[in-house]
Amino acid sequence: MLTRRTGYLTLRGPGSGSAAAKQLQAEGYVVLEQVFDPKTVDALADEVERIYEEYRPDERSSRYPPEHWEPFRYEMLNRSATVQRAIANKTILHTIEPLLGEDCHVIANTAWWQPPDNNKHGGRFWHIDSGPHVPRPPGVPWDDRIPYPVFAVASHIYLMDCPLKAGPTGVIPRSHMSGQPPPLERAADDDLEYDGVKPVALVANAGDVALFVSDIWHRRLPSRRGDPGRMFIQCHYGRRDLAQRIRPSAEVNHLSDQARARAKTPRQQTLVGLHRNGFYDG
Repeated sequence: MLTRRTGYLTLRGPGSGSAAAKQLQAEGYVVLEQVFDPKTVDALADEVERIYEEYRPDERSSRYPPEHWEPFRYEMLNRSATVQRAIANKTILHTIEPLLGEDCHVIANTAWWQPPDNNKHGGRFWHIDSGPHVPRPPGVPWDDRIPYPVFAVASHIYLMDCPLKAGPTGVIPRSHMSGQPPPLERAADDDLEYDGVKPVALVANAGDVALFVSDIWHRRLPSRRGDPGRMFIQCHYGRRDLAQRIRPSAEVNHLSDQARARAKTPRQQTLVGLHRNGFYDG
């Protein structure tokens, strides 16, 4: 558990941090129940519907066909004051700040709205959102005397119930400490395990919030007959040291026109901060 009461991150005292924060650090995930009341959930759902009507899908790469982008909309805090208030919820922050620091910030904020039986997005394969932040060779265990560092945390604010038949997000507990991405040859394997641990389905009710570490192996599980669809606000929180990815670096950066013009090769461009879109920014 961390704090930044001076300019540096330091360890909190023994026993500090809520039970939810401790589970998030140790297991890589936690579900917070009924963080938002029905009135707030309805208001957020109304905002999602409004934004889907007002904004076309954010097509941020030609690598995917247009239908790839339909289920989600980016930069939600820019488009909705209601969403901006929700992602600042004290229960969420109280859980993530002991892992990321009190000055952590939003690095991406996306709405997902998938109709029934829409399970074709790439998130249906086992993946990690970023990292591994401490990559290690297979078979090299983490020393449990050292709290495992967490650099980014994803949140799902559920705006409708997400039972098993909806194809909820599945996570493999403790896999965030593996130092490895999921094995590519088993990306679609429903029975994938890590260190003998099987996947856990993050079933939830409207108003619940799921949190999981960016390094944890996760995917959308297969939906089943009677799939009601899914609607949730996704917000990624990162340490202060991580750059925001709410908009692509080609649109928002610190460069002068002259500096951009001088960066002609791909490496010159990435060196000055003009990156190809990744997970958080599309």
